[in-house]
Amino acid sequence: MVPLLLVLLLALILFGAGFALKALWWIAVIVLVVWLLGFIIRPAATGGRRGRWYRW
Repeated sequence: MVPLLLVLLLALILFGAGFALKALWWIAVIVLVVWLLGFIIRPAATGGRRGRWYRW
């Protein structure tokens, strides 16, 4: 009974880790696209220069 529970627990952990890693990859791709779009769609600063698209 104990080995069966250990195998099921291991499968649950591996499934959860796989799902989390896949979700993190999608989040990383979305952040990368937003970051790259920030360089293309920058508002003009005073004096006609291209401004920073981030606040800090």
